[in-house]
Amino acid sequence: MSWASIEWTRWLFNFAFFYPIVMAFFWMTGGIYYYLRRERKAPKPDAPPPMSESPFISILVPCFNEEAHIAATITALSAQAYPDFEIIAVDDGSTDRTQELLDALVADHPRLRVVHLAQNQGKANALRIGTLAATSDYLVCVDSDATLDPHAARWMVGHLIDGPRVGAVTGNPRIRNRTTLMGRMQIGEFSAIIGLIKRAQRTYGRLFTVSGVICAFRRTALHDVGYWSDRMVTEDIDISWRLQMAGWDIRYEPNALCWILMPETLRGLWSQRLRWACGGVEVLLSHGRSVLGWKKRRMWGVLLEYLLSLA
Repeated sequence: MSWASIEWTRWLFNFAFFYPIVMAFFWMTGGIYYYLRRERKAPKPDAPPPMSESPFISILVPCFNEEAHIAATITALSAQAYPDFEIIAVDDGSTDRTQELLDALVADHPRLRVVHLAQNQGKANALRIGTLAATSDYLVCVDSDATLDPHAARWMVGHLIDGPRVGAVTGNPRIRNRTTLMGRMQIGEFSAIIGLIKRAQRTYGRLFTVSGVICAFRRTALHDVGYWSDRMVTEDIDISWRLQMAGWDIRYEPNALCWILMPETLRGLWSQRLRWACGGVEVLLSHGRSVLGWKKRRMWGVLLEYLLSLA
């Protein structure tokens, strides 16, 4: 091996070793600043502050083959501590009993409306259909296997009301399945690492992505950027970048809790993380060059962080 190859290998090793340490410093610094400024004296998740107004909101639930979880999801959504809302479940061509379960749930949940699609066309399309059926400018999007905290919608919509340039608010996913070591490891990941990163990114000005499992959007902001794209592997990362490049703000609300199911096998976890990685690279290739302009300079930190992480 040549001297140049040895030096190059040493440089790569040092980069791989020190990068997590350096980034952890930035994330912890941002997270501490976020806590001191926004969370130290903030109300608890079950005691949100009063709102200046309580507009009608629409909760969208795209569903595909979720017969095991859809009843629990709709029940939790119906129990939202919010005065006026509707639930729109979009059955995306399910082949199991999801369709008949949704139709049966309408009788017990008067706020629920169901839209059935003949064929499965993906989550992005289901969200667009749900937006067309919605009657509010404030949209809360929830995955069909998630359980929303009773105050989550209130916490997220409050940001949309208070900030006219806020296009989206992402919630705080927490792991619900904790019966295996894999599930318990992800509890720490979501509660500490991912939450810390989002707090730091919010402090620095831009978020890499909203959480697709729980997020609230302003319909006018979605219309401004053309809604979700069904050509992207991860529609949540793509819509996050397009909203921020168009001048809309994205906020993180740690009090908007949402209990989610995560893979508990190595194969399932690998498949999920590979999809996330592919989606990030796809968004980078699609929008990376667009954020290099001076007007998009607030996205430079997110771009640099992702490039280093990818490396």
